[in-house]
Amino acid sequence: MDVVLLERIESLGQMGEVVSVKNGYARNYLLPQGKAQRATAANLASFEERRVELEARNLERRGEAQGVSTAMQDATFVVIRQAGESGQLYGSVQARDVVEGLDGVGYKVARNQIVLNQPIKTLGLHPVQVNLHPEVHVEVIANVARSEAEAERQAAGEDVLADDDDDDIFEMEAVEEETEAEDGEAEEEAAEITEDDGEGGSDEED
Repeated sequence: MDVVLLERIESLGQMGEVVSVKNGYARNYLLPQGKAQRATAANLASFEERRVELEARNLERRGEAQGVSTAMQDATFVVIRQAGESGQLYGSVQARDVVEGLDGVGYKVARNQIVLNQPIKTLGLHPVQVNLHPEVHVEVIANVARSEAEAERQAAGEDVLADDDDDDIFEMEAVEEETEAEDGEAEEEAAEITEDDGEGGSDEED
């Protein structure tokens, strides 16, 4: 289907351009969202009549989005998830979780404004792009942690997984030391038994 764009769309083109798109994309998204119209002669003529109005409205919306972007840049929100020692989440963080997280720190955005190519599946600080306007994007930070305390440590630059690795090393060293001690005790016991047997043998010879 040929449509005329009523605003800039990154993957398609600029306002006023006529582009060909799949019928489903046009019917399910572009047309109902008011982002495009069918490229009929009547609609093209109507667009040209309204071009100045549409461009002025777009300029106003872009200015508003830029203001929000300035305040929102590098905004951080915490998402608490269960995870294993490797940092792999039991589940994932998706676009709706980003929306909820931003709402929790005072920023309201729609789910379709979140650019998340794939769900977040590990602990850590993850940058996420938010499209505030077709021409204005901002990056926010999802702090994914197992607890609020861990989130604070991550925000301070601490590698919480490295701590887990250290704990594993200490645990292994403790086990090795305990094993060595047990082996030493076993050797001492064996030596004592040998000595006792030797002493017993001497008595028999006498």
